[in-house]
Amino acid sequence: MEEKIVVGVDGSPVSRTALRWAVEEAGLRGCAVEAVLAWHLDYGLVIGPVSATVAAGVDPERLRENHRRVLADLVAEVGGDVRPVLAEGDARDVLVKASEDATLLVVGSRGAGPIRGALLGSVSSYCVNHASCPVVVVRATEPAADEPKPVIAPGPLL
Repeated sequence: MEEKIVVGVDGSPVSRTALRWAVEEAGLRGCAVEAVLAWHLDYGLVIGPVSATVAAGVDPERLRENHRRVLADLVAEVGGDVRPVLAEGDARDVLVKASEDATLLVVGSRGAGPIRGALLGSVSSYCVNHASCPVVVVRATEPAADEPKPVIAPGPLL
């Protein structure tokens, strides 16, 4: 099995930094990179069948296409040989599943989620505690800081 680094992306500035970090690390290790963007339509917030969802202005196909476009732009932005992976599902579950055959999982400390003030985001925290491989959490750059400093966790914390 070839070595690969999986990096979770969502279009946020810190996920862009995490992707750049992962590409640089993969270059040092001589391994592949997969940029994974997980998306899902929260059906708990949408009442009625899919046709009612579309009528309400939420088109799942259009939403999927928008996410695919964001992912393609992110991959093009960093250049190099990055395999884009668009997966439907909760980001925590998707990334932990992707970690099963990864050498390293890279995530940002805070992404595009609704709660941005936490020190460690819910996705990164979940990945640190449940991933099958070591996890690198790339912190958001503070205005005074020059470089984000990754925090490396050895794998699942028991």
